[in-house]
Amino acid sequence: MGQLWNRLMGTRRPDAGAAPLPAPEVRAALLALNGPDVPYRVRAASPDEKADLVAECRVPRVGLTLTVRMRLIPGKREVRALEERWEKRTSGQTEAQYGRGHAPAVYRQWEMQRGPDGQEHRAEVFRFDTREMTDPLRDTVLGAGWVWRGVLRL
Repeated sequence: MGQLWNRLMGTRRPDAGAAPLPAPEVRAALLALNGPDVPYRVRAASPDEKADLVAECRVPRVGLTLTVRMRLIPGKREVRALEERWEKRTSGQTEAQYGRGHAPAVYRQWEMQRGPDGQEHRAEVFRFDTREMTDPLRDTVLGAGWVWRGVLRL
């Protein structure tokens, strides 16, 4: 059950032989992911967030807010990551939806467009994959020789 649970939560271990970096270097590497070409922002967490670092991504086009709260555990050389997702729904059934835990998702929008042959075709006009945010965070932690452990609470 332990391996199945870890897989469902997105827990990953570094490659064998990876030299673990000290906690301040892992923190610096995660903060260094910020840049103009990434759809998210990594920052120091506030005391009420109960974490060390927080990565945030807002996608207004689909009403999505995605956060990953991360706590560094130097004694175990692991980063505990809590993924949270808020979605604003436009349907009359629900106003908003909240989810937590590892659940990769792809958000798409389509439009009908007339092709060169004169026929109408469905064309994708927008695409966002939540892994665009979570994969670089996870890969940075694994590259530092630490465990990326998905959790449901910090």
